Amino acid sequence: MMKIKDIVNRDLITLTNCEHEPIHIPGKIQPHGFLIGLTSKGKIDFCTANISWYVSIAHTEALGKKFGDVFGTKAEKQIFEYINNDKIRDVFPLEIDLLGKFFQISIHKSFDIYVLEAEFQFAGKEKLADVYTQTIQFVTQMNNTTSLKDLCALVAEGTRKITGYDRVMIYRFDEQYNGEVYAEDCRGDLEPFLGLHYPHTDIPAQARELYMKNQLRLIVDVDYVPVPIFTVDDKENKNLDLSLSILRSTSPIHVEYLQNIGVGATLTISLIHNDRLWGLIACHHYSSKNISPEIRLAAKLQGQFITSQIDIRQSNDENVNANETALALEQLTSLQFPFVQDSIQMIADAPQLLKICNAAGVSIVSKGKIYKNGLVPTDAQIKDLIVQINNKESEKLFVTNKLNDHFRNIEKKSSFAGIIYHPLGNSDHIIWYRPETISEINWAGDPEKTIIKDSKGLHPRNSFEIWKQIIKNQSTLWKQYEINGAVQFAHTLHNQLMMITLSEEEEKYRKQSEILKETNSELENLNWISTHDLQEPLRKIQLFVSKMLAEPDVVQIDSVSSSLQRVSKSANRMRTLLDDILKFSRIKYTRDNLEKIDLNHILKSTLMEMEETISENNAIIEYENLPEVHAIYFLMQQLFSNIIQNSLKFASAERVPHIKITASQEVELFAHSDNIYCHWVCFSDNGIGFEQQYAETIFKVFGRLHNQKEYDGSGVGLALCKKIMQTVGGTIYATGRLGEGTNIKVYFPCDPLDTLL
Repeated sequence: MMKIKDIVNRDLITLTNCEHEPIHIPGKIQPHGFLIGLTSKGKIDFCTANISWYVSIAHTEALGKKFGDVFGTKAEKQIFEYINNDKIRDVFPLEIDLLGKFFQISIHKSFDIYVLEAEFQFAGKEKLADVYTQTIQFVTQMNNTTSLKDLCALVAEGTRKITGYDRVMIYRFDEQYNGEVYAEDCRGDLEPFLGLHYPHTDIPAQARELYMKNQLRLIVDVDYVPVPIFTVDDKENKNLDLSLSILRSTSPIHVEYLQNIGVGATLTISLIHNDRLWGLIACHHYSSKNISPEIRLAAKLQGQFITSQIDIRQSNDENVNANETALALEQLTSLQFPFVQDSIQMIADAPQLLKICNAAGVSIVSKGKIYKNGLVPTDAQIKDLIVQINNKESEKLFVTNKLNDHFRNIEKKSSFAGIIYHPLGNSDHIIWYRPETISEINWAGDPEKTIIKDSKGLHPRNSFEIWKQIIKNQSTLWKQYEINGAVQFAHTLHNQLMMITLSEEEEKYRKQSEILKETNSELENLNWISTHDLQEPLRKIQLFVSKMLAEPDVVQIDSVSSSLQRVSKSANRMRTLLDDILKFSRIKYTRDNLEKIDLNHILKSTLMEMEETISENNAIIEYENLPEVHAIYFLMQQLFSNIIQNSLKFASAERVPHIKITASQEVELFAHSDNIYCHWVCFSDNGIGFEQQYAETIFKVFGRLHNQKEYDGSGVGLALCKKIMQTVGGTIYATGRLGEGTNIKVYFPCDPLDTLL
């Protein structure tokens, strides 16, 4: 005889696992319908105990039999035709005659089982035309709203008209899934819930997961007695996942929660936005209530109206303020401030500077002096704040509305809680401030007491009296458009400060220019004379040596030949040295000839010229796209050539030389040694490396870390690179890892016309 068993989940819920209650496999349903689970071959594998309430057959008689044998082949054919028609199945239930009674059946697949959920067909069901008319009216009204809040209020009102529930709420989640009643429409005699907050534990994670899978959830009668599901006892731990079920029985904790607030029936519609549960349409009725498939569909459509409009309405809500910020930024950047240090206070005093990000105060630090406007901290607090930010954030944009969360030792009596900090280079900074905003949140009961344990087990809270929470030590949140406006102006201010510095230096350089011209002329002459006087005797020495070697009989001393060979070798080495010194001395500190250069062309040209050397060393050169910079073409060729040659010269004998060239891909500010640069290029190799303590030594003329016999060369190569970068207004840094390799990183200056955003 075939055995059957129920699949009721009897696991006890405890304080440690209630957040993981297996609500998707309760093994029970609500009694306003019955459930059948079919295999793909049409065998009834699951059946609820209440099927006999609806048709003249018991669950024990149905289990294990073919659907057609129980309900007839015509009904079986209709069922499987419906199953295979996805478009209809996703929208409307199947209307069918089962053993002389009319039902509406919803069908979904749970793994390999087709789950049939049958309810009596609604006798006075609403016509689709009526629902369509109501929907058209709603769309017309919806187009008259602009804000998201107005739309949600309209949806709450429209959903209540369509469904007839006593209370309809639009429930919105925050980032932690705490909920807020964002909009509401209810019977006039009911206490409104609008504005109340509910802790995330009211709707735990597993419940939110089900809301993502199944967007419509009905509880027809909160006081229902659950109906068990039975199955053929042919497998251990046999179960049925009811995540997509309409009739699924609800968690007993949730049922008790609803009973505690006096609710008799509910309808819940998920609001999903960007693959996240944004909120719910929560409908409450204070007696039992069911609705037809047409009304369910119309209510579901109300939710889609909201989710389709969230981005648009939020943009509309922020558009006015964003336009004001953009206008303030445009006005401020169009003002012409003189290129003098005193103009910084004029900038700080400009009312648009606070409007850019709706701040209460601002401070600008330049050359050690602090310029302030509005509600700002003391000078000591500002200096301390900058030190702490730079220690923690390494001179990057820093934004917060809860300063104490990041810096506990900030003076507690300070009048600010939110800041936007932006470094400006050269130890200059700008900070916008917002004061502490003390806010009050009304919770529906104490959020810390959502689950209560007593001698009878776990229970949801039964007190929903308003519980006030006071929030301190934070300002209002900075909007993204406010942050963007602050960043844009920070770059404009950086350029202004650079121009002030250049203007102040210009006069000093002008006074020195005549002296420098004369000095440069003398230095060039001295350079030519000294190198000429050095090379001339060397040529004579080489001539003498060559003659002596060609006519050995002239001199009778045998040792002279050996000595002269050494002299010749030394002379050649000195000539190489002089050539490098000449290259070094001919590079002048001038930026007059800077032009925009594509470093990709420089690299390709260099690699082509060095193709033979690279091949001889079996070297691997890997590179990515390089930026356009302001420099001098032939100097960049020298720079790239010297750095790559240096990597090949100091390659490790233990591995194939590998040089990787990377670069910044977009224009952005980099602060180094109180200077601002816009691009960098890094040459990384896997050579012998060096100890970091010698990072400065390798850029000095004749600075060598190795013996001349081990590695040839004059020791001028990297010194040339440093002077080249100084000439174009950039800089160069080296990072060594002894036995592992070297990184040579060069930074290029900003062009005043560059747009950094």
